[in-house]
Amino acid sequence: MEKLLPEHLKDFWQTVEHHEHSVEDYTREYDRALAEYRQTWERALILPTHDRLRESLLAELSRYTQCPDVAEVRRRCEQAVTDLKHEWGDRVQSEDRRSIEQFYDESPAMLHELMWWHTLGDDLSPLAYVLALRFAQQHGCKSYLDFGAGVGAGGLLFAGHGLQTTLADISSPLLRFSAWRLGLRKLPAQYIDLKSCHLPSQCFDFITAMDVFEHLSDPVEAVEKLWNALKPGGFLYGRISAEADEDRPQHIVHDFEPTFERMRALGFVEVWRDEWLWGHQVFRKP
Repeated sequence: MEKLLPEHLKDFWQTVEHHEHSVEDYTREYDRALAEYRQTWERALILPTHDRLRESLLAELSRYTQCPDVAEVRRRCEQAVTDLKHEWGDRVQSEDRRSIEQFYDESPAMLHELMWWHTLGDDLSPLAYVLALRFAQQHGCKSYLDFGAGVGAGGLLFAGHGLQTTLADISSPLLRFSAWRLGLRKLPAQYIDLKSCHLPSQCFDFITAMDVFEHLSDPVEAVEKLWNALKPGGFLYGRISAEADEDRPQHIVHDFEPTFERMRALGFVEVWRDEWLWGHQVFRKP
């Protein structure tokens, strides 16, 4: 089985430490390997009428929000992190689950913040979706759930590679946007609004939860729902950690030990970890 990207880069770095390659060699290999992942990401997200990722995503937002001024759409994207911080401060009590759910269901800036993140301008961590896809493909997974699907990028990637895809989120506006995006590309998917619907039992053999757990009012409850949604032998791929970030007060969970304790009690077994790039873990349901 071909090594996944973090393992490959970690092994290559060891050849640098053993003086078999130079640091410059590693940098070139890093750039080459990341470029391959970026190409997979861009192929999934860029519309046929565009050549560049950022321009394509801005065009999608312009079309969906009916704002023909693309410069204004870009301004909203660049301002979105600040706007989200202010929205959170004005609307949310962190201990009030209802106010948190309402924030994600009503925030006008969330759509722009997530789309801008996916342009890879300042942060390559969305490429972890490509890493997750490679893991799922290596293990023959067919039925996929993106838990906390946001703007549907994971759905575009996985559905575009032939997996039976379901997107779940607490935000109805984001789910509608995701459905519009996949429909635009004629990609089939199912959609679950977590405010009103439960995840189906033992339905998926691969679930991603990308940068989701730090946002949840009850991550332990979420783990239980994901356990139930997985088929026996299925995999949960996610990053269950968060660093303090004053610009993102919506990261309300920092102590994940109760989450890991519940995962162990349920029977989740860690089977893989990205120790080199983005820190995601994979857990299997026996």
